[in-house]
Amino acid sequence: MAPRRIVGKPISRAEGVEKVTGQAVYAVDVLPRGTLWGKVLRSPIPYGRIKRIDISRAAEISGVKAVVTGHDLAGLRIGRQIYDMPILADGVVRFIGEKVAAVAAESEAIAEEAVERIEVDYEDLDPVFDPVEALQTSAPLLHPDVTNYRGLPDRLEKPSNTFVHMSWKKGDVDRGFQQSDLVVENTFETQRVHQAYIEPHSCVVKVDKCGGAEIWACSKVPFALRRQIATAFGIPVEKLVIHPCYIGGDFGGKGDFMDVPVSYALSKRCGRPVKMVMDYDEEFIAGNPRHASIARVKTGVRRDGHIMAHQMEFIFDSGAYGAFKPIGWLFGPQEAAGPYRIPNLYVEEKIVYTNKIPCGHMRGPGEVQSFFANESQMDLVSRELGMDPADFREINLMHDGDESPTGHTIPYIKARETVGAALETSGYYKRKGRNVGRGMAVAQWLPLGGECYVFVTIDEKGTIRVGSAVLDQGAGAYTVMRQIVAEELRVLPELVTVATLDTTKVKNDTGVGASRSTRIYGNAAYEAASKAREEIIKSATIAMGVKREEVILFEGGVVGKKTGQKMTFSEVVRARRSPVSVQGYYNNLQMGPEASMCAQVAEVEVDPETGQIKLKKFTSAHSTGTVINPLMHQGQIEGGVIMGLGYALMEHMGIEDGRVTTTNFGDYKIPTIQDIPMLRTVVLEAPVGCGPYNSMSIGETPTIPVAAAIANAIEDAVGVRITSLPITAEKILDSLKQF
Repeated sequence: MAPRRIVGKPISRAEGVEKVTGQAVYAVDVLPRGTLWGKVLRSPIPYGRIKRIDISRAAEISGVKAVVTGHDLAGLRIGRQIYDMPILADGVVRFIGEKVAAVAAESEAIAEEAVERIEVDYEDLDPVFDPVEALQTSAPLLHPDVTNYRGLPDRLEKPSNTFVHMSWKKGDVDRGFQQSDLVVENTFETQRVHQAYIEPHSCVVKVDKCGGAEIWACSKVPFALRRQIATAFGIPVEKLVIHPCYIGGDFGGKGDFMDVPVSYALSKRCGRPVKMVMDYDEEFIAGNPRHASIARVKTGVRRDGHIMAHQMEFIFDSGAYGAFKPIGWLFGPQEAAGPYRIPNLYVEEKIVYTNKIPCGHMRGPGEVQSFFANESQMDLVSRELGMDPADFREINLMHDGDESPTGHTIPYIKARETVGAALETSGYYKRKGRNVGRGMAVAQWLPLGGECYVFVTIDEKGTIRVGSAVLDQGAGAYTVMRQIVAEELRVLPELVTVATLDTTKVKNDTGVGASRSTRIYGNAAYEAASKAREEIIKSATIAMGVKREEVILFEGGVVGKKTGQKMTFSEVVRARRSPVSVQGYYNNLQMGPEASMCAQVAEVEVDPETGQIKLKKFTSAHSTGTVINPLMHQGQIEGGVIMGLGYALMEHMGIEDGRVTTTNFGDYKIPTIQDIPMLRTVVLEAPVGCGPYNSMSIGETPTIPVAAAIANAIEDAVGVRITSLPITAEKILDSLKQF
């Protein structure tokens, strides 16, 4: 096998020039002729019936072309998987910020004025804000028709605020506790946080006379969006065309439909394109943030440190709807017990309705909440045993080929090696100063699969084009495909152009998310590039009159080994009298089987007089497959760690009586450069994994263990345990006063 020249090199981003020069087209840049502006009126109350809506004063404003209410769209619901959200409130509002009415007008200012003139009378109902209270049979039933909703993961026997109830088990957990010398129980809580992407949600919808539509939206899953709109309005998916647009940040938040169905309804009503752009205060009050959670964890161990039983109960606060979850439930709890050998396990997941902002996906959906609880628990158990937390983990960590806590075999995980690298690089066992602590946490990630098509063409000019329906949300899918095609065709990456195709050009596409893009698009690109290479060589041998084994690729062409005769790609294509046009296809929906492993060590200094936390150093070690692009790989690690420390120490969507109080980035704090510690990274690279060239996932794992590592370090520094996020100076100081 020839040595790789492109794969494994830190080449620059394929779309970089377009973005920095302003040529990249985002949904907000799209402006078809005759476009109107759309705006929505949102509910000011958390729960109530709509008694009356008067749109007359809005409709009479010059320039207003359409006004729609829930009455006009009665019975229509939408969702990514669970169809429980009305397009506009259908007689009932369930959270502050829910869409009640919508306007399309000649300008944004006119649309805003019209929205202000809509009059709504409400009958207040008793809201439910506490997810634990929502679990009780005495709580108000927020969705009486829940049993009839399309897309629920499991059938409900009767209406309940708990609309998702799942569990996983292995062995006999009760017997495991009986066999334990020590049983430790704790409860952990996490908060809602926003993805904080730069670009707010935006879309343009242009409906034709037959009900079909062209759609431009900042969605990373165009085929899913097409299906959702088609299902909600009862039209064939073939009538909808989703045009590709660049995405200005995602982190899990750009996989939903948001304002697209409202824009569709307005455009259909007035017969003109309708554009909607959310203001950022709307993003905070009506976006799709990460779920808040409550986790109750119970662990039984022997005196020698071996885990005998582990039980976890998760309650996720979904807010008013479940529509923003792509599989209807959160995957995190299923793997939340971590990379440990546990013979007896029971994990339960409940997702409940409350009268708060609906929640969706964010980097590591369900994992960051789950592993904060689990890895905090591991430290607490080890301290109860009088063992060092690293030693306790060492006893229980999985080996390659071991069975996971939920019962599936993981052939490759390298848990001990990854933990060892993190401990050594961080200086975990070195002496520490006063009020300085070190804490560790670990997580494993089983990559998800998907379906996609990638096309490679080489024309008479020798131009190489890669086409697919992937929308690069920032992770670098375009660059990875370009590298792979350049590698297989033995050309410089700059000679490979990448094009994004609309939904008419591809049969189906899963879209990006869940750290899957390199796996699915990379494999499809590899197949297409391999086919293109063989087509070029086959055509060249015919033109040269030589055998297959007598030619090799060179820079942009083919050369005969013996004759030295050369043909460029352009000459080969002209000789065959038709362009090379091939298709790569990938369809594998299985998880894993190999696991990406992450072990992290945080070093903090805590001021006992104020509770102030200084994150001094952070080490992140990863067991991974072949690294396709080291620059992007490292970027994922660093970005993930920073996002994790924001979650751990400062980010929090404040909610009072159902109202989001942090509605701007002055109130909602995210990390700045001053908050970033010295970061050390270790990558244990090996040719394993289900991605191209045996690569593995990296997007989610750096974020998942961060909060637990920091919480564990804080206890090591000053002896107090914070079990709720974010970890603030006030919480530490209060705990120290009680200590």
